[in-house]
Amino acid sequence: MTAETPTLADRVHSAAIHLLRRLRRSDPLTGVNPAQLSVLSVLMGGPRTIGDLAATEQVQPPTMSRLIREMEAAGLVFRTRDDADRRVIWIQWTPDGEGVLTRGRELRIATLRHQVDALPADDRRTLAAGLEVLERLVQRL
Repeated sequence: MTAETPTLADRVHSAAIHLLRRLRRSDPLTGVNPAQLSVLSVLMGGPRTIGDLAATEQVQPPTMSRLIREMEAAGLVFRTRDDADRRVIWIQWTPDGEGVLTRGRELRIATLRHQVDALPADDRRTLAAGLEVLERLVQRL
């Protein structure tokens, strides 16, 4: 490990956090709160239990249960019982929930696209090369 490694890692971490924070500014246009949008993003990977969602979102199961009830009432998610173990309840997004998440992603990408397109061509090429490295790094985490 070189003296440069922690600095580079710190810069990547900081840039990723700041990028996402700035892109989240468009999230209110989706019509749902940040916690609901976050749950929908987790459900993008498929149905999850309330316990799984609570662990992923780092909240207590009762908090997640309340959030899921709100999201059900808004038509964003629905529950199904597991066929093999009727005690297990799966949470899935509805078409409306998927649409909200898709809209949020479109808004974020449009904001980012505007900024990327404004970069000089050399910077865009450098960014593309850096992203290839970053994507490989993410795969190893």
